[in-house]
Amino acid sequence: MNVRRILEMGVDELASRGRQEASKMIERMRPSRRSFGEERLQLSGAGSETRRSERRRAATPARGSLAPGGFFAGASSDRTVALFRERFQEEEARILGEAESIAAGRFDLLGHRGLIFGDPIDWHLDPLSGRRAPLLHWSRLNPLDRLSVGDVKIVWELNRHQWLVPLGQAYRLSGEERFAAAAARYLGGWFRANPTGRGINWASSLEVALRLMSWCWAMVLLRGSRAWSPSFVEGLRGEMTAHANHVARYMSHHFSPNTHLTGEAMGLLYAGVFLPGKPMAGRWRRLASRILIQQIQRQILPDGVYFERATWYQRYTVETYLQFLVLAARNGIDVPAEVTERLLRSLEFLLTIRSPDGRLPEIGDGDGGFLLPLSRREPDDVRGLFSTAAALLHRADFAWAAAKAAPETLWLLGPRGVESFDALRPARPAASPSEMYVEGGFAVMRDSWNPDAHQMILDTGPIGCSATAGHGHADLLSIQCSIFGERFLVDPGTYTYTADPEWRNHFRSTAAHSALLVDGRGQASPAGPFSWTTRPGARLRRWYSGADVDFVDAEHDAYGSPGAPILHRRRVLYVKPEYWIMVDDVEGAGDHAIDLRFKFSASRVRVGVDHWVRARGASGHSLLLRVFSLARLSTSVREGSLSPREGWVSPRFGVRDPAPLVSYTGTAHLPLRIVTILKPAAEDGAPTPEAYPVIVDGPRLVGLVMGSARDFIGINEDGLVLKRD
Repeated sequence: MNVRRILEMGVDELASRGRQEASKMIERMRPSRRSFGEERLQLSGAGSETRRSERRRAATPARGSLAPGGFFAGASSDRTVALFRERFQEEEARILGEAESIAAGRFDLLGHRGLIFGDPIDWHLDPLSGRRAPLLHWSRLNPLDRLSVGDVKIVWELNRHQWLVPLGQAYRLSGEERFAAAAARYLGGWFRANPTGRGINWASSLEVALRLMSWCWAMVLLRGSRAWSPSFVEGLRGEMTAHANHVARYMSHHFSPNTHLTGEAMGLLYAGVFLPGKPMAGRWRRLASRILIQQIQRQILPDGVYFERATWYQRYTVETYLQFLVLAARNGIDVPAEVTERLLRSLEFLLTIRSPDGRLPEIGDGDGGFLLPLSRREPDDVRGLFSTAAALLHRADFAWAAAKAAPETLWLLGPRGVESFDALRPARPAASPSEMYVEGGFAVMRDSWNPDAHQMILDTGPIGCSATAGHGHADLLSIQCSIFGERFLVDPGTYTYTADPEWRNHFRSTAAHSALLVDGRGQASPAGPFSWTTRPGARLRRWYSGADVDFVDAEHDAYGSPGAPILHRRRVLYVKPEYWIMVDDVEGAGDHAIDLRFKFSASRVRVGVDHWVRARGASGHSLLLRVFSLARLSTSVREGSLSPREGWVSPRFGVRDPAPLVSYTGTAHLPLRIVTILKPAAEDGAPTPEAYPVIVDGPRLVGLVMGSARDFIGINEDGLVLKRD
């Protein structure tokens, strides 16, 4: 850490970091604690009388080995199992299949399928690179150093132990001991390979907290199995205590005060609720509750947008606070009304920004992780989230977004949760489908709540949050667009954090988004995998939404310099539900290279001799696009290029697929105006929209014949003016 950063710290941060550094130093001087796994092996090798005694004690759970009803009550009850079989037969088959794979040593992690870590499992191995993290004190390891630890995201995802949940669910549903035995076998191996405080799996307090949460669920779901004997359970409780103490000692108050901090607090709350007899349990509960109550006011902006402006991390945050409300209510923890109000705003934002097909568009970083995957879902599938929110908060619009009660709701809330959901009459939101989120920086233009609606999202905010903007992308004024419920213009995704710096920088660059570049520059330059050298932002000038049109006007100056200012202003008019007109003004002086880009999903794209781009989706619908400018801009379509990296999307972390990128490039003298028409077409091969000559640098913008209406769209300083014959 440099001297300048130290001088910027306040007294509280200096004191907190000082305590943590002193604690690390003391830990490094201590010998490694003998693990519970070794003790258990000695027990299993004892004489026959000891084994008979163990079997007798295993018939009944040890007294105090499980938390009373303060945890997720009903998760393992016979009534829950019966209702699950009745309502979720397909999900039951999926769980059993996943558990079989896990028991055989194959793991689906992030975007990777069937990963094998050896037999016995090597808990420090990245199987893709073949690199193995050394067994040093965790403070001696750098998780971002891929040369020494490999892709730490893959290693950590395995060591979150979230695969214990499907093993426990499979045991509960089938009664087969082999699933419980596999869980016990894996945990025994883990304890032997990961002494307290040693190795990469102790290097992130969030990972320690998530593992602790997985163990709590395993204790509930595997209760009564022969493999989880009283001695095993008591040993595991000791390990849970060590985990909770580690989390409490090394919380991310200043290092990553985002989902790391709230996830760590959630792990502490789990421990405090699940282990009420432990001396520190009360402190864990109080500390966790205080952090969660404080952080929602900081991390969820007043308009409901997550402060890092990353939608998948917002989903993760909502997961955290839904569980917080449940555990708080069941354990007599007072939660201010402001927490529920801010959570509701966050859910309402997710409801509005959802694509018409119900999926969550990716904005900013997203690794696809879940707080606790009680059901296997793609990261953009938020139906389970809305199902639980509907049952817990009694919201009919959330029930509409969920479509039906989800398995997660049953596991979290028990049968009463499903009954609560069923009592609701799902209803579309009463709010407008178009909305401007001023603090968060997103304009959502949508013609209806129908699943076949058209939608455009324009980014009008800054890059991420704080000075480093770690999870933000350089995507100012970028757009995403869905037509007839299908996504056409999309965010490229994330792909990787540390495995490959060049791919990391590509997917978060301006060039990978539907945005405009000047002189080949991005809007910000990377300064490591989770920071930028600068943090520019866009400014909203005007927003209007009515029954017939939506209009947004925003600008940024990220391409300028003190001696040569350049301003990019983007205005979008949505004439519902027929088409969008987008006007890009680039103000400055001199000649500059211009590159206007449109990032498509995996659709089929072609450019006609009439200069219209036709992108055809899987449903047969097409998005028609045409660019007008007095500058000579050449059109190109690139897909799956490696040199340079162009035309890729990452639907899941660790996966990249070719997808078309349409680029309009040329050299132009500033100021410059570019006009783009985007029109949904019900069928491929629809007639080319007719257009009168477009004037792009005068007071009149364009006169168009679009469908049956003749629209005359004028431009002035305030915005775009629509007149219709």
